[in-house]
Amino acid sequence: MTQIAERLQRYSTALQMTPLGIALLLFLIGPIVVILITSFYKFNGFLTIPDITAKNYVKLFTSGLTLDNYLETIRIAAIVWIVTAVLGFIIAYYLVFDVISLRAKMLLFLLCVVPFWTSGVIRMIAWIPFLGKEGVINRVLMSIGITDEPLEFLLFSEFAVILSYVHVFTLFMVAPLFNTMARIDPALIEAARDNGAKGWQILLHVIIPLCKPGIAIGTIFVLSLTLSDFTAVRLLSGANVGTVALSISNQIGSYNFAYSSANSLFLLIVLLLIVGGIMRLVDVRKQL
Repeated sequence: MTQIAERLQRYSTALQMTPLGIALLLFLIGPIVVILITSFYKFNGFLTIPDITAKNYVKLFTSGLTLDNYLETIRIAAIVWIVTAVLGFIIAYYLVFDVISLRAKMLLFLLCVVPFWTSGVIRMIAWIPFLGKEGVINRVLMSIGITDEPLEFLLFSEFAVILSYVHVFTLFMVAPLFNTMARIDPALIEAARDNGAKGWQILLHVIIPLCKPGIAIGTIFVLSLTLSDFTAVRLLSGANVGTVALSISNQIGSYNFAYSSANSLFLLIVLLLIVGGIMRLVDVRKQL
């Protein structure tokens, strides 16, 4: 009777996992396998031909443009991560430790979420009227005498791309940090203060170490979104910024699916290495 119960338990677990397994197979593993196979196809200038070749990877690893694109992409992602980490930490700290009322905390947090009710593309495009030569920022700066002519670096530049990324992705850093800070026992902070610790010492030795899981999860979100996005680069860079995602988009636009698949897989490997390194350094399971 016990053996029958154990078998039923195993079958029950397997049946419960089956829908998730099918979904992962169809929508995660399946597409990656298709991209992998396509990456070994040949492109004749017009069509992708199912003729197995390694030329796409040879071209990918021997092209100087590939290295430049990846270095540019990683540099932009690093800048975005630093800015979003600082802003996200400050916002989360204010919501958790400075706002006393729970209702006020929820209200302010919801205000951070409200922009997500609109499309990310729309939020990126919305910066154009502010950053243009005749935009709001330039008009204000010239009206108060800070500058005599419009600042050209504000729009169609790397600055505009980074600004839009920070605007769109900061909440992905705020949410896990808010969740982590809210779990910190106030008694720990009081104990540190009773033992003579100053505010910056409490921040460095108590709060930040306890927020590492939230920082790690926010980092994974921000880096993943930044490395894979091409919309902001296409709309706001003015062809002054080249990233891997934009290159892949252009390759798809020219129907070079074979080379774009190889480039996509390599970008996925780079991203997985970054995520794996973060998860080795920080135990994100504490946040889950």
